[in-house]
Amino acid sequence: MLTAVPSEPQALTVPEVMTALRLSRSKVYDLIRSRQLASFTVGRARRVAPDSLRAFIQEQIEENAA
Repeated sequence: MLTAVPSEPQALTVPEVMTALRLSRSKVYDLIRSRQLASFTVGRARRVAPDSLRAFIQEQIEENAA
């Protein structure tokens, strides 16, 4: 039985978030620590849901539009 593979990843790695935002590793971890960017851990691996990344970007757009 074949199952559908999601076209979009369900969780992004820190390096993927770094690439998406064009930020350094330390800046991404700063955003996570300050709870501006929601994340979760699986074992020792930190992951960010694509929806969390989109929400962060939208918040930044709204904050900087004023």
